[in-house]
Amino acid sequence: MAQCLVPLDGKEASIAPSLSKVKRGIGTSENIIADATDDNAKGLYPYQTDPEPHNPTIIPKAILEKFHFTFLIRHPRLSIPSYYRCTVPPLDRVTGFYNFMPAEAGYNELRRVFDYLRLAGQIGPTVAGRQANATVIDSPVGKIDICVVDADDLLDNPSSIIKAYCENVGIDYDQDMLIWSTADDHEQAKAAFEKWPGFHDDVIISTGLKPKEDKQSKSDTEQYNEWAEKYGEEGAQVIQRTVDANIGDYEYMKQFALKL
Repeated sequence: MAQCLVPLDGKEASIAPSLSKVKRGIGTSENIIADATDDNAKGLYPYQTDPEPHNPTIIPKAILEKFHFTFLIRHPRLSIPSYYRCTVPPLDRVTGFYNFMPAEAGYNELRRVFDYLRLAGQIGPTVAGRQANATVIDSPVGKIDICVVDADDLLDNPSSIIKAYCENVGIDYDQDMLIWSTADDHEQAKAAFEKWPGFHDDVIISTGLKPKEDKQSKSDTEQYNEWAEKYGEEGAQVIQRTVDANIGDYEYMKQFALKL
């Protein structure tokens, strides 16, 4: 979802007006973001506000610094056709998304946010799950480790990845984290995904996170033929071009992924 925070096509960001005013003064121990009341706060992007140096997002650094960031990635060969499926019949009537937009893949925007946080010293240079001196690329010393989780690694070994993640972010691991089988669990999931009908149906009806049974990968040709069978030749070509356009950013992020 990084594309919701970063202007597409590499355009320079300007801070969202509703987030651009910071209260400072006596008795204020930290920056408090106040709502902007000018007319521009009601406008659409691009905002008539000043950008922050090197910040690719519409969110001020003062707010970004309040978060402990984790980056979840997935290979474009899996994520792109999954999203494409939600934008064509019959699922488009459920999701309300009737046009597939390759620019919304989000990989480049995620990488830009990631690199900015490293440059700003908010994350890194140590990488979660690796020895302190096993850094990939030198960067300023950050407050927290770089934490990137690959969805395939998570599905291959859910318990070990979640346990390692919890250890890194300071959460007590409980094996029940991998189970959501009660009626209350399902109601909570439905409420959480209510704004995105059709996108998370498989998760809503599931009962837990288990290792995937079929770990055999398909060849590029087999994968393409599967797309063509489902979405036609034109659809398969759109998916392939979008996958190719985003593999570089995915592989860049993959080098930082949590390892066991």
